[in-house]
Amino acid sequence: MANIIIHQNKITSREDLLEVCPFNALEWEGDALVTNAACKMCKLCVKKGPEGVFEFEEDEIVVVDKSLWKGIAVYVDHDNGNIHPVTHELIGKAREMAAKIDHPVYGVFMGSGITKKADELLAYGVDEIFVYDHEALTHFRIEPYTAVMEDFINRHKPSIVLVGGTTIGRSLAPRAAARFRTGLTADCTILDVQENTDLDQIRPAFGGNIMAHIQTPAHRPQFATVRYKIFSAPVCVDPTGVVTVCDVEEKMLESRIRVLEVAEKQISESIEDAEVIVVAGRGVKQEKDMAMVRRLADLLGGRVAATRPLIEAGWAEPKTQIGLSGRTVKPKLIITCGVSGSVQFAAGMNNSDLIMAIDNDPSASIFDIAHIGIRGDLYDILPDLIEKLEATEKNVCTADLTA
Repeated sequence: MANIIIHQNKITSREDLLEVCPFNALEWEGDALVTNAACKMCKLCVKKGPEGVFEFEEDEIVVVDKSLWKGIAVYVDHDNGNIHPVTHELIGKAREMAAKIDHPVYGVFMGSGITKKADELLAYGVDEIFVYDHEALTHFRIEPYTAVMEDFINRHKPSIVLVGGTTIGRSLAPRAAARFRTGLTADCTILDVQENTDLDQIRPAFGGNIMAHIQTPAHRPQFATVRYKIFSAPVCVDPTGVVTVCDVEEKMLESRIRVLEVAEKQISESIEDAEVIVVAGRGVKQEKDMAMVRRLADLLGGRVAATRPLIEAGWAEPKTQIGLSGRTVKPKLIITCGVSGSVQFAAGMNNSDLIMAIDNDPSASIFDIAHIGIRGDLYDILPDLIEKLEATEKNVCTADLTA
């Protein structure tokens, strides 16, 4: 690994040497100057320290033969054969990128009794689906699932592997990437591919204050996870792909985990699947005022969501939070009420079909992404909007009774 080398024989004075590092990563061990765990490899000591004392030793970079790696693989996330929609979205993005570099799109499907389900994915434009069907893969266990993914990659050498940012995907992707000593970028919001097959992976970083552009040009495969609702599912086409059933060797199924019992989780409606969402932000001053937001959502047949300050205040359930530390949504209509529009929040909803923002701050960031912006006090605007919707609802009901 990269290292800072300190040439002790070139130190002529101990004075001010520790101050060369702003992170306090230099210290004396007897007469020897050494680095400690605070070293960030920023190389400031090399630039600002006494000449010849500090030297940065680079890792030897092994260049990968990119021509040996071809294809974009999508892990098929499912629950007892019921395919998670994030898989469809990733197939759509994979098809888009594969067309640019003339690569095939693969599906990696592992589980028990799933072979017939694989045909459903062909309509989304997958060129080949590799099915690992075995009773021992009925329940997700990290060791066999990682072994199966490793087997697939060793056999078919895809250049890119896309995994949904689900509970299973976030466990499987880093394990598989570690097997190949390659990079993994989590929760990407933008993906693109260059002509040389290098994957452009863009995701918010440092709390959403910047967008990090990440590449792994010297390694293959390239791994990325993506949350649900970031991309759009593709339009179905006449299937031309094939399903390939793969052998599952016994050594792949070895695990120290035993599944003793599976408890069914109560299914609840999620804001991720809502077509209309009304979001309460910091502009809502009191918890009782959430009733106004709920009423608007009810009239529109939608669901209520909230930003982080309101979640922390206990005014809304954590599962209704939108943003980097919450859920990603893509409704047909989203109305934000008193939401400033931080980068963290915007990253969780900026792909919505129609964004309507209500805020009294004309410089609020939410207006930069809103399709319709209303500048004003939500305590004036929401009651008026609710009154008009109630009147419309009443007129419709009256008309129905008359008919």
